[in-house]
Amino acid sequence: MPSASRPRRTSVPPIDPLAYAPTPARPLRAKLRRLAAATRVDPHSHPWAQVAMSATGVIRMNAGDGTYLVPPTRALWIPPGVEHVVTVLEDAEIRTLYVHPAARFFGDAAETPFQRWTECRVLEVSPLLRELVAHLDTAAGTGRPGGQDEREASLAALILDELRRAAPVRLGVDLPRDKRLRQLCEAVLDEPTRWNSLAEWAQHADASPRTVARLFRSELGTTFLQWRQQVLLAHALTLSARKLPMATIAAELGYASASAFTAMVKRTLGAPPTHFFA
Repeated sequence: MPSASRPRRTSVPPIDPLAYAPTPARPLRAKLRRLAAATRVDPHSHPWAQVAMSATGVIRMNAGDGTYLVPPTRALWIPPGVEHVVTVLEDAEIRTLYVHPAARFFGDAAETPFQRWTECRVLEVSPLLRELVAHLDTAAGTGRPGGQDEREASLAALILDELRRAAPVRLGVDLPRDKRLRQLCEAVLDEPTRWNSLAEWAQHADASPRTVARLFRSELGTTFLQWRQQVLLAHALTLSARKLPMATIAAELGYASASAFTAMVKRTLGAPPTHFFA
């Protein structure tokens, strides 16, 4: 059951994607949407690729068989046709890029790298990328009859090149298909620090710990503790977006000290928290 202090979620439909459809003449389109915390955008998909960014605030994206937290320091690449759901965790200004399959870099005629990006991926957002996206036209409609003007074409080319160069980050959480396990996983995502043990979470899901452990192995190929560790790492992104000190983040996630949290991040991701969190 959700906490009494948590605001009730409000579901809203997606904005008509055809109003921002990319074309060969305008292969990169941008959309701006401001949403309040606890807003959920209904499931939808597009025949083109999407890059979800949050200029301010934090959003959670359920896409395919994974869930991803997207603070201002990160972006999420979603391939064409992948259904996704947006949940706003903190009041957010969401900037969305729609990428046409024909999008290329500075007239490069070879196969675009984006055609090989067939799975969701979390990308680092450089200061340059953030500024370039902020200057893109976000008006709906087909726009200019002749396609892009020179300025928009230059911005689009630079943005696509920054996306190509952006380092992928191993921060995402797999989601199961089993309905019982899915409900439990979504409860953990909503309140990752509510309980620590599998037994406590299993009781919340009205299932035996053995059953839950078996489902984690068969559905996700991991243990509950390993999966929850990924949830905590993703949750740390939300906390770091508030510019909290590492000691505060560690305490919020249930670690006795910042050094204990740092050791876990190094062990899991192969680099210290400063490499992943703002």
